[in-house]
Amino acid sequence: MMIMDRLYHEAVKKGPICVGLDSTLKFLPKYLLSKDCSDGEKITEFNKKIIDATADLAACYKVQIACYESLGLDGMKAYSETVKYARSKGIVVIGDVKRGDISSTGDQYAKGHFTGDFEVDVMTVNAYMGVDAVSPYYKYIKENNKGLFILQRTSNPSAVDLQNLAVGDDTIYEIMGDKIEAWGSAFRGENGFSAIGSVVGLTRPEEFEAIRARCPHTFFLVPGYGAQGGTGEDIAKILKASRCAVVNSSRGLITAHQKAGCEDEGFAEQIRNATLAMQEDILKWL
Repeated sequence: MMIMDRLYHEAVKKGPICVGLDSTLKFLPKYLLSKDCSDGEKITEFNKKIIDATADLAACYKVQIACYESLGLDGMKAYSETVKYARSKGIVVIGDVKRGDISSTGDQYAKGHFTGDFEVDVMTVNAYMGVDAVSPYYKYIKENNKGLFILQRTSNPSAVDLQNLAVGDDTIYEIMGDKIEAWGSAFRGENGFSAIGSVVGLTRPEEFEAIRARCPHTFFLVPGYGAQGGTGEDIAKILKASRCAVVNSSRGLITAHQKAGCEDEGFAEQIRNATLAMQEDILKWL
């Protein structure tokens, strides 16, 4: 089963929930912060407890590498142990690494994130350098059943500065969507979705709806839920038409214990409750 088929089935079975493990020290409960161990070890324990508490609810996990790189080697060990632990549960893991470079460098990024200590199932890629930033991953898609999520229409406010610029009758993000469809045409699975997917934010649902119609073979990673303002209602029309996406929430879930005032070992239950609430908020519209 191709990786996007696997993710599609998980999203249909559990709900399209992507738990973002964008973990930093400021999100940790006080009992963990006070432990006599390294910062990376604290974050690893935090992540593992979240995974244990949400494994039956999450279609996938997204791990933002910047949160770990900032802690140096200790943080990268935490990243490695986190992705290995989540994958050991049989759950798809997205490495949110946003790589984008010429082919010779892309070869090394592909090797670094699709094999070895940092191996994930799907990577995020910035392809605004063109196909040279995408083609190095093709052999891993074919031979190792890996996948990509390529930045198309992102959820950050200044995305409009470039992505919404018009080129003839189309916007830049529409052109990128056409490229993603074309690049992925050789990698479509049994459900019609390509192993090369797209990142489209939930902050402009009307644009997302048009993108989905234009890109019928693309599976989407959708940021912008929760802390950035997106809701289940915002994605309802899209998911009613096609179960073509997983919806990510990071801060909105992994800080739930802080909102509940829970700083002890029971913190993960609060995160589970927030994940259940997200699942309910999305599925009630379908």
